[in-house]
Amino acid sequence: MFKDAKTFSSYSVDDVSRAKAFYADTLGLETSDQMGGLGLRLGGGEAFLYPKDDHQPATFTVLNFRVDDIDAAVDELTGKGVAFEQYGGEIATDERGIARDSGGPAIAWFKDPAGNILSVLQV
Repeated sequence: MFKDAKTFSSYSVDDVSRAKAFYADTLGLETSDQMGGLGLRLGGGEAFLYPKDDHQPATFTVLNFRVDDIDAAVDELTGKGVAFEQYGGEIATDERGIARDSGGPAIAWFKDPAGNILSVLQV
């Protein structure tokens, strides 16, 4: 029943206008105003960001961007003012915010203006 269903992700933000500026201008995504929220057109599908008055940022990664070169992606985003998260422990990040030797792909996490966690990962 669902194996061929088109899917999309959705999560809340506290300010749709700020989200639109970040996702369109900083990340370069195609956006559209939809039902009081923000539609994102992604290479592999879509996402919908909806306003929520009592928004609480997700404590997990809500959106992952696969990239061919994580160093170039981190450099580009850093140049646009994006700050990467720093983590220690099992998935420790380097000084640039990239976790390279965690048993999975190289990955770096950052937050949108609403505090939701996004990532770039090299596959």
